[in-house]
Amino acid sequence: MVLERMPAWRWRAGGVFASPAAIAALHRLGLSEQTLAQLSRPIPAMRVETPRGTTFRLTYGADESGAGPHEMAVGFDRSSLDPTLLELASSAGADVRPGWNVVGLDLGRGRLDVRAPDNSAQSIEAGLIVGADGPRSIVARSAGVARPSRLGQRLGLTFHLPDNRSAQRDARMRRIRDGYVGVAPVPGDASNGGRVNVGIVLGRSWQADVARRGSRVVADEIVRAIPPTPEDPAQWRFAQPTDSLVGAWPLGHRVTRRAGPGWLLVGDAAGFLDPFTGEGIHRALVSAELAAAAVVAHARGRRDALAAYERTMQRRFLAKDVVSGVVQAFLARPAAFEYVARRLAARDDERATMGLVIGDLVGAGRALDPRYLAALLAP
Repeated sequence: MVLERMPAWRWRAGGVFASPAAIAALHRLGLSEQTLAQLSRPIPAMRVETPRGTTFRLTYGADESGAGPHEMAVGFDRSSLDPTLLELASSAGADVRPGWNVVGLDLGRGRLDVRAPDNSAQSIEAGLIVGADGPRSIVARSAGVARPSRLGQRLGLTFHLPDNRSAQRDARMRRIRDGYVGVAPVPGDASNGGRVNVGIVLGRSWQADVARRGSRVVADEIVRAIPPTPEDPAQWRFAQPTDSLVGAWPLGHRVTRRAGPGWLLVGDAAGFLDPFTGEGIHRALVSAELAAAAVVAHARGRRDALAAYERTMQRRFLAKDVVSGVVQAFLARPAAFEYVARRLAARDDERATMGLVIGDLVGAGRALDPRYLAALLAP
């Protein structure tokens, strides 16, 4: 049984950028090339920019044409992707219930208190509860494993702007004062052409400004200050948004465990750290695959199935979490980030490795190897 709290799809703060590793995971789920082409817009590279003008491109193993050992990254239309995944679950035999909101849990008894679409209160008994309910997971809170992010309180803002350019072009990730802004090309819907998704992450120093002037005013000023490039005239900066601005605060959280007796966590509910590295969609898909295997093993009587899921998640993502933490540490220090950006811009091999690590295409331990760090950071 899948309890989806929204009665119908609605835009909310979430990632749209996905590396080729996420595409491979969607293929494993059974989505065809044709379906994925309808849901996404190819992105040759992520262009990282600093306020001082340093830029470098992360290509995730693909060349300009998309050829190479890996496909291009993509920007997803979440209004199409999310319903497609629910339909896929339903076709696989899941009882999908839109508009059913979990309001309370008793994990020890396996009982969920829910609010049905007709606003009636009901209880559901479950042999196993999977928390796929995001950074504010009620399952994680009920299990007592939810913790605030070590990165401090950050605000995320996101919305779409029309962009009718049909040519493939890079996504952009630009560092700003105490934050960063990402711009990813995504498909349009039936009423417009292409769009760009704008995602803004702001640190604590912005909070008073946002509270005083409003998130819409602050977001518009940040977007309009993004400079055009020869590849991207950035006319989208001055267009009217195609949807409302939505926010997430605090952005990011962590958990002390991802599984316990009668429950487990997947996706953002299992911990969310770093929008800068674009980890969310891929991690959600991989954790769901691992959780599915654990659920089947648990149902077949394997006593350590849930504990094994916890160990596997730890092995799979610990090194990437360390890399993401290091990236955030450099982002918090403008001079240090500028230093690393200049070296990545000038050093092809180190830049290519970083792209593969950030894109989850090779083990994140490569970026922590002392030889790699020496080659990257040496003057």
